[in-house]
Amino acid sequence: MRLYKFISIILHPIVLPTIGVIIYLIFLPHTIIEKQRLYLIGYIFIITYLIPLGVLILLKGLNLINSFKVQSIKERKIPLFLMILLFTIIGNIFMKSLNLRDFGVLFYGTTLGLILVYLFIIFQIKVSLHLLSIGSLIGFFMMMGFEYSTSVAPIILVLILLSGLLASARLHLKAHEPKEVYLGVLFGISSQICAYCIL
Repeated sequence: MRLYKFISIILHPIVLPTIGVIIYLIFLPHTIIEKQRLYLIGYIFIITYLIPLGVLILLKGLNLINSFKVQSIKERKIPLFLMILLFTIIGNIFMKSLNLRDFGVLFYGTTLGLILVYLFIIFQIKVSLHLLSIGSLIGFFMMMGFEYSTSVAPIILVLILLSGLLASARLHLKAHEPKEVYLGVLFGISSQICAYCIL
């Protein structure tokens, strides 16, 4: 049980954007200088990790959520809406800079996936945000490999293996039903492909 919790924590949805950007900066061609890289990683960490964490603390303090796990469908509505808003703003900022447009695609794609997750609340389906996030990274790096004609197969393979571990962990913790896990990966990959094709 502890192992499954550990996997869920280290591959948490608010951690994965920072991990994805670091992977991009290490393995893909870009024109971002070293000083800018550090600022970029710090900026994304603050925006996608610290701010959402602060929002969760605030919501718990206001008794709008029962725990930081945000387990019920009802509790998901406000955090999801705020994440959609935040990721849209980040995507818009990155799209204005030529050498950061790839990150704009990443965040717009993730926004699209989050919107799909939000819409599925109507059907009382709690799509896995963990799997949406890692699926988004798989879809993003697939498109970046295509964009730069470079092999990203090792990255994709590792992410697929991690998504399998993460899916297993979420199911063993009884956080989701199988269809919610599958939908998370599907929404993540497809939203990135759509964002790349549109933008």
